[in-house]
Amino acid sequence: MSISVLGSGAFGTALAISLAGNAPVALWARSPEHAQAMRAKRQNLSRLPGVALPDEITVTSDIAEATRSDILLLAVPMQKLRHVLAEHQDSIQGRVVVACCKGIELSTGLGPMAVIAQSLPSGQNALLTGPSFADDIARGLPTALTLASTDPDLGQSLQEALTTANLRLYRTTDVIGAELGGALKNVMAIACGACIGAGLGDSARAALMTRGFAEMQRFAAARGARPETLMGLSGLGDLVLTCSSELSRNFRFGLSLGRNEAFDKSTTVEGVATARAIAAIAATENLDMPIGQMVAELSSGAYSVPEALQTLLNRPLKEE
Repeated sequence: MSISVLGSGAFGTALAISLAGNAPVALWARSPEHAQAMRAKRQNLSRLPGVALPDEITVTSDIAEATRSDILLLAVPMQKLRHVLAEHQDSIQGRVVVACCKGIELSTGLGPMAVIAQSLPSGQNALLTGPSFADDIARGLPTALTLASTDPDLGQSLQEALTTANLRLYRTTDVIGAELGGALKNVMAIACGACIGAGLGDSARAALMTRGFAEMQRFAAARGARPETLMGLSGLGDLVLTCSSELSRNFRFGLSLGRNEAFDKSTTVEGVATARAIAAIAATENLDMPIGQMVAELSSGAYSVPEALQTLLNRPLKEE
């Protein structure tokens, strides 16, 4: 099967580099200038400096060329996914589409698979998610990811096509659980970053991770996810990674909140929109999501970190 990666950010580029070890890969960049720069330098200097693009990668800004492949990996930000699908629907229609973004659409409360299903109702779709930093993947370091599809046969064929020398894929049919694990952990990473940025210590971070994971499980169960999915790579695995490393954009954003520092607005922080989305859903469905709701307030500037901490600590005492 031929493969294309639509989206030339750090993660899309890293996936293309890893997959190029299996077969030629097309990497699509929206900007012709960015595509030309990558072709000239054989690097993605703005996203993954120092990592060479293998000869097996063809970089293009021509969507028609990029969508000739059998499998299209969509490595675009969650909040832009619907727009990309609508803009290039004619080119993407009929291909196997694999979402490689994590989050909840703010305007609808939907995950990436539901957005794709609405935009391409007759398509074959799957989700690739789990604990993974672009730099690690690009440099050939090993990790394991979750491939989710409601179609077991499609899941198995994609598992075989997308597993590489450094990416081991595990498959599941629990699309909702895989989606929500990848989305909600970004919210908890912001909380943990704020905790460390404010100097509250590793013990407080461990408490936030643990109670945050309880919220993730609660929210996912209410949406129909299987509990074991959240215990896997796309839930607990991704949570541990993003809550403990400054390579996580969501964690770094939280650090900036805790330190009361400015943050680069050009950096995509998926957890901000996701926090706002889950806060709205939790309010409507009467779900107890105190950390998620507090991250939404922190991100909007409605609360300071000390105020958020005091609010959480003053909650009524309860059994674990």
